[in-house]
Amino acid sequence: MSSLYLLHKPYRMLSQFTDSEGRATLADVIEVPGVYAAGRLDYDSEGLLLLSDDGALIHRIAHPRHKQPKTYWVQLEGQIDDTALNALRTGITLKDGPTRPAKARLIAAPPLAPREPAIDPKRHPSTSWLELTISEGRNRQVRRMTAHVGFPTLRLIRASIGAWQLGDLQPGEWRKETLHAPRPTQASKRSRKPAASRRKPS
Repeated sequence: MSSLYLLHKPYRMLSQFTDSEGRATLADVIEVPGVYAAGRLDYDSEGLLLLSDDGALIHRIAHPRHKQPKTYWVQLEGQIDDTALNALRTGITLKDGPTRPAKARLIAAPPLAPREPAIDPKRHPSTSWLELTISEGRNRQVRRMTAHVGFPTLRLIRASIGAWQLGDLQPGEWRKETLHAPRPTQASKRSRKPAASRRKPS
């Protein structure tokens, strides 16, 4: 039996527990001893981050060999078109080589908490939302992919990792799941989190 923690990592927070430069870290939102992140999210990205105190489970989730698909909601500069969507679906060539075909579709703006600071509508008067699912994890891959097809990323939220979903977690909130096998199971505990650790309320 293993414990897995699903966290909504806020914008401008590191995917680690300490920082010598005084930036926000995971220690600001989750106070569970002995847990580590399975993978990471960039400082300027938001959304689902998985943590556990089980090293084997972290390896199963994070290692590229296991190819956990990851789905992102991406706010783009401009109105993405079918040409760009088809390019993402078939694969594009970045500086570090071709990408695998991705699942890409235009979506309505998802029901997300406002970001601080918000996207400036004067600087970015026209935006669109993309749902993108990839099965690889290169450095800043989603941002590089959308820029390559002509629609730079303005906001990036990870919505799922494999079968685990961000759901209704708000930035800084988390929930615990207990796994009895190397796959996600229904959450077993959803009690209110103490104010200091901002656990998601039931």
